[in-house]
This record gives sequence, structure tokens and C-alpha cells, in this order.
Amino acid sequence: MGNRNVNSKMNGRSSNTDIGMNNNTDIGMSSNTATAMSGNAYLPFLSEIKEVIKHTEIEYTFRMEFAGEVKPGQFFEVSIPKYGEAPISVSGIGENTIDLTIRRVGKVTNEIFENYAGDHLYLRGPYGNGFDVKDYQGKELVIIAGGTGLSPVKGIVDYFAGNPGEAVSTTLIAGFKSPEDILFKADFEEWKQKIQVIQTVDGAGEGYSGNIGLVTKYISDLPLVNPENTAFIVVGPPIMMKFAVAEVLKRGIKEENIWISNERKMCCGIGKCGHCKIGETYICLDGPVFNYTEGKNLID
Repeated sequence: MGNRNVNSKMNGRSSNTDIGMNNNTDIGMSSNTATAMSGNAYLPFLSEIKEVIKHTEIEYTFRMEFAGEVKPGQFFEVSIPKYGEAPISVSGIGENTIDLTIRRVGKVTNEIFENYAGDHLYLRGPYGNGFDVKDYQGKELVIIAGGTGLSPVKGIVDYFAGNPGEAVSTTLIAGFKSPEDILFKADFEEWKQKIQVIQTVDGAGEGYSGNIGLVTKYISDLPLVNPENTAFIVVGPPIMMKFAVAEVLKRGIKEENIWISNERKMCCGIGKCGHCKIGETYICLDGPVFNYTEGKNLID
């Protein structure tokens, strides 16, 4: 990360192009003010980086200034002029802040990693359909997350860990490739004090004392008091979601009690580019969070 300020705004999902950039935007405006005044859906707002949290060598959380309504599972477009923008899921919601957990995988994210606390990034959003807390209140809630799939659902984990009485019970099954790839380690320690947590890795070196195995390994034996009143959230790589949902269905869980997040191929964030369209569904508008009754039909 390099120490530099970014002096431009963007907010939405667009691939590596500075769409709708207005160089005359007053960067002194508060979040969303410039966008609201202009009516330009592509116009981003400037957001200060409040904190940078390192998880792995290629995955950091950027805690960004933001005052507004946002749901877990929604996303922002993060942009840097001349480099483009990338859709990033909300991984945490604080008082006048949001967390964006970013993996360093390409041109835009490489440049994002050149910024420190006190610097600024341009954002558009929040966009998309997120998770509604009310869908899970009063139920046995099981959250199954694979790798970075934990990021978009982390806000739900945080909420029910902080308000355990609002669910009959809350269980998190989280899988990672290796112990070195585990995200949100400090959060896991807090969650384990408040909800049931099963943390597993695909493989580990000699001497590792934690669980080893895919997340699907732990679904069949999961104690459920009342399957009729149990909700599942499954988020992760497509192949992981496919087999995890299959195991959930074997437990007698109805399709309408399963939610997934499908974030593949999102680009502009506002349904204009058609990059994420599957059939008549725009992932960026109708999703990325779907009830499984609809999400199961989004086969790309």
C-alpha cells in the first residue's frame, strides 16, 4: 500500500472504465450528496479510508466512511480514476462506516491496495438486494460460507452474534482453503463466545488441531430442533454452493427457507450493461442475494 490520495469519485459496477466521471465534482461534499444533486447514477462520492485491516497477504478490509442505509449482502462499486472500478460486497456495517473486504487479484484491486488510512477512494452504492434480518428472526439460523463468501454474509453473523435472543439459535459453518487463508480471525474469537461456530479448512500441515474437511461434511450431523423453522444461508464459490445446498435439502429443509448470493459477472451495478443478466434476471438489481426458489434457476 502506498501513501496517496485519490481525487475522484465513482459509484457502481463497471469493468475497468471510468464511466460517468465528472472532474468538476466538489470533493468537499459529504457522501452521496454529489450523486443526489446531479442525478447521475454513475457519479461516485469520495470516501475516506478510516482503517485498513490485514487478513492475509492478498486480502484486506478497508473500513470506509459512509453515512446511509445499507444491508448485509449489498455491494459498492469502488473506483480509482484511470484504473477503473470493481464491485465489492459489504463485509461490515458500523456507525458511519462500512467494511469492504478486498482480494488483490487485478488492475483495480492492486491499485486499491496502494492506499492507507486517511487516503480516499471513490464509491458508488450501495446496490443490489441484500439479506433481510427479519427473514431469520425467531428461527434456527445456519450460515454456511466458503472462503471470501464469508464477506457478504458477515453482517448477518455480526447481527445475530450481537443479538442472540432474536434467533432460536445461530450456527456458522465457515470453510477456508488452509489455515493461512482464514479471514476475520479476531471476529471468529468473538463469535465463538456467542453462537455455534464450526470452522474448517480443506487441508493443513502436520500439527494443525482444527477441523479439516469441506463445509458439506458438517451439514448432515448438524442438530436441528425443528427443520420447518430453520433458515439456511449459503454463500461461496458456485460449486461449493451447489453441493452445500444439496446437503441442506437432504435435511428436509424447504427451498423457500434457503438463501444464496450470486455475485458472478456483475459490472455496472445498475442494470445498464447487461453483463450480469441471466435470462430476464439482472444479478446486480434483483440480487445478488436470492431466495433459493429463484436462485436455483440462475444457471449461467
